[in-house]
Amino acid sequence: MEPKVVHCEQIILVGFSFYGDPFAASGGWTEENEIGRLWARFFAYLEQHGSEIPPAACQDTSYELHITHDETLEKGHYEVFVGIQSPTIEDLPPQLSVKVLPAGQYAAATLRGSEITSDWAQGIYQEWLPKAGYVPVHDFMYELYDQRFKGLDQLDHSEVDIYIPVGPI
Repeated sequence: MEPKVVHCEQIILVGFSFYGDPFAASGGWTEENEIGRLWARFFAYLEQHGSEIPPAACQDTSYELHITHDETLEKGHYEVFVGIQSPTIEDLPPQLSVKVLPAGQYAAATLRGSEITSDWAQGIYQEWLPKAGYVPVHDFMYELYDQRFKGLDQLDHSEVDIYIPVGPI
């Protein structure tokens, strides 16, 4: 995994959120923790109500957004948002939350196989960003899941892209 800096346009996401310690019930990559449960709730919603989302919404690519807050370091609580890209925020069902990711520079990397469950964040935030002359400029990062992600039972054959908003030191 070698990050590169890319320019991304603004992205509008629609989906569901969780706030707290997502690993309190179960750690790691599992459907039993709050992140796994959040994905299950969101996919069940899409199955039942997907036709209520604007037709141009991209349902082939999913996003997992991690947002840190003031109590993240103290309590381990943060926000996790899962969703899909939408061209608009108009005429959305009230069950959906909206996140607008700003346009700008992002450190982007593709995680493959065991890298997905590794402590990749440590390497990027503590090593790669300072060496490359960048710092995070927002308190979030996101993961992009498309057809290359084969599921939790096939992580060895999967790929996930990660994006961290950055600016020069």
